[in-house]
Amino acid sequence: MTGQNFIQPLFTVDNVLFSIENNILNVLLVRRAATPFSGSWSLPGGFIDVALDANVQTAAMRKLQQKTGLTPGYLEQLEVFSGKERDPRGYSVSLAFYALVPFTTVASNIASVSQARWWPVSQLAQLTLAFDHQEIIAKAHHRLQQKALYSMLPVFCLPTEFTVGQLKGVIEAIIGKEIQRKSLMRRIEASDMFTPTEQKVASGGRQAQLYQLKPGVDITHFNRNMGA
Repeated sequence: MTGQNFIQPLFTVDNVLFSIENNILNVLLVRRAATPFSGSWSLPGGFIDVALDANVQTAAMRKLQQKTGLTPGYLEQLEVFSGKERDPRGYSVSLAFYALVPFTTVASNIASVSQARWWPVSQLAQLTLAFDHQEIIAKAHHRLQQKALYSMLPVFCLPTEFTVGQLKGVIEAIIGKEIQRKSLMRRIEASDMFTPTEQKVASGGRQAQLYQLKPGVDITHFNRNMGA
């Protein structure tokens, strides 16, 4: 048999980070300062460096730190996106990750990015994003909504201490509809993820209990969604 020469595809990672400010769901985008799509908004990501990255998750974390200054506590794999039309430089394969993080200021540490900022998800239709990042965000948003219905993932965008009302607000911001407080309280008790603190805060004319995560807990998943 004769040998064959194969053209290697471009291999990148892309990160979809969501956060909530004032009960509005946001996604983190960066403005590109390099070709292709210079001047366009895109997801923070980039090429895997085989000399630096032990695995794709390491690459994703490195790119996030460089382009936004953030180092999330976790990243979850979303999906693989591939094709000849994704990138004008050639056939590309990207492994996308997503996470929900507390809202914080962001800043780029790399010359290929001129700006990093949070954008409300509701405003993304007004933007022309680079590559197929609009599609990636849409799929990540759908996955996040499902996670919010079936798990306690939304707590990871809250401060260290939070009220049930705050947790209810972020879940509603993610799924786009109201939930019953009593259903959420049952989830909180069943998950065994939280412990009440000794502090309370004023909320709507009454004192609201503050909660915090127990150390080292995993995200609890449920068999039925929040609206069932």
